[in-house]
Amino acid sequence: MIYYWLHLIYIFVGSRLFWKKVNLDANLKRTRIVSILDCESFRYMANSKYFYYMDLIRYEIMFRSSLYENTVKKGMFGVIGSQKVIYKKPLKRWTKFDITLILEGWDEKWIYHRQIFKQNNKIYAIGFTKITFWKNKKAQNINEIMANCGLTKNKLTSFSEILKSFENDYDIIKNAKS
Repeated sequence: MIYYWLHLIYIFVGSRLFWKKVNLDANLKRTRIVSILDCESFRYMANSKYFYYMDLIRYEIMFRSSLYENTVKKGMFGVIGSQKVIYKKPLKRWTKFDITLILEGWDEKWIYHRQIFKQNNKIYAIGFTKITFWKNKKAQNINEIMANCGLTKNKLTSFSEILKSFENDYDIIKNAKS
């Protein structure tokens, strides 16, 4: 957990002082190396680390774009509504991989992202996230936030497969038995 917070501080400081700003709707790509601390049984990247790297790249786009000024500085904080990962192949220890964050779209309440893990131009995993921003115990209007960030389109068209994958999330929670 300490490593996570140190990495977030590094991203915050780097994005504020050294890295250039990016557009919120730009695809952000980062190259990483699977370290021994990322691995299960010291061989392949653990499933929890995919979520870790997905978190870090979302924070980077937030800090490097105008989203930070239009949310966090105004007292809002990001909340994940749901996230899913589809695994195709495992990433091996000490190998490089790319993670690319793609803004797929938004509606009044949610922002949808796709994160693609690639190695040697082959897809190893794809992650999807559904996030919102909260203030005073309620979700904020994402259309307003995006407009304040300079995105002129009212909404991007999310892929229907992404929306369908999140469709039954709340039904699953309602029907869960303790």
